[in-house]
Amino acid sequence: MAGGEQVVRNKQVILKNYVTEGLPKESDMEAREGSIQLKVPEGTKDAVVVKNLYLSCDPYMRNRMKKLETSSYVASFETGLPLSGYGVAKVLDSTLPDFKNGEFVWGMTGWEEYSLIIEPDRLFKIQHKDVPLTYYTGLLGMAGMTAYAGFYEVCSPKKGEYVYVSAASGAVGQLVGQFAKLLDCYVVGSAGSKEKVELLKNKFGFDAAFNYKEEPDLDAALKRYFPEGIDIYFENVGGKMLDAVLLNMRVHGRIAACGMISQYNQGRPEGVHNLMHLVGKQVRLQGFLVGDFYHLYPKFLEMIIPYIKEGKIAYVEDIAEGLESAPAALIGLFTGRNVGKQLVVVSHD
Repeated sequence: MAGGEQVVRNKQVILKNYVTEGLPKESDMEAREGSIQLKVPEGTKDAVVVKNLYLSCDPYMRNRMKKLETSSYVASFETGLPLSGYGVAKVLDSTLPDFKNGEFVWGMTGWEEYSLIIEPDRLFKIQHKDVPLTYYTGLLGMAGMTAYAGFYEVCSPKKGEYVYVSAASGAVGQLVGQFAKLLDCYVVGSAGSKEKVELLKNKFGFDAAFNYKEEPDLDAALKRYFPEGIDIYFENVGGKMLDAVLLNMRVHGRIAACGMISQYNQGRPEGVHNLMHLVGKQVRLQGFLVGDFYHLYPKFLEMIIPYIKEGKIAYVEDIAEGLESAPAALIGLFTGRNVGKQLVVVSHD
């Protein structure tokens, strides 16, 4: 080891087993001790060593726990290695002029105390430090950009339209609903508990909300809340919910397909039967990936930071303490355990 650089213990969460179908278990992951040199290895270009502070738990990570045989927009995790995902970190060493020691960043990092990130194309320097750093795991990070891109860029909303958001109390859904209200839209959200429904109405300002678990007929529920139909559907769920929404879309409606969390643990995804309504009602259904919109991040910050400071955007976080709590926090996303944006505190420093 050149120059006596410091090597420290590095707690990590690794993937033990691939999970083909069904709900992942905590035993599919494992906390272990590794070690890391707190300096970019000699001869390594374009790299940073960071201390991870906060990690984001996101539904798309479930698909990365499968051994994907076909190409996907995101690679499978490798068994025996730490999971990776979005997080907030502090730069300890860098060979990149854009990232200096002591600066805070958000982007893709490892599920571990310290990470060596080589060629960090998805790392953003944190400029606004007068808001909580945890916000960069969600509101000011990937989830915020997903809501912004999906609603404004994909859905092309107009003032006063009828907007429906599924999984509406999650990190993305809670923001989509508030963006829609800022445009004077009529907004309804669905969630999986009474507590979350109350949150949507009382904290996030949705016009109405319902517990989808208490609705035996989703089509009838949507007709109750949208007697004139839906202009914009922000899709987070898929399956039976998407089928019911297709029956209730208005002519020239738009659906932004952000995710389909109801299908991630299915071995064989459910069929969708009402697709013909896309034709008759001339509805646009568009899937999107947030990575295609990161060039708009400065524009997003310009809009959202004043709203945060003026109290026009509310945001709820569900915080788990300690890296060892990360597996349970991630699995909780698929049983609806979390209320708001799920994140894990690795270090407060």
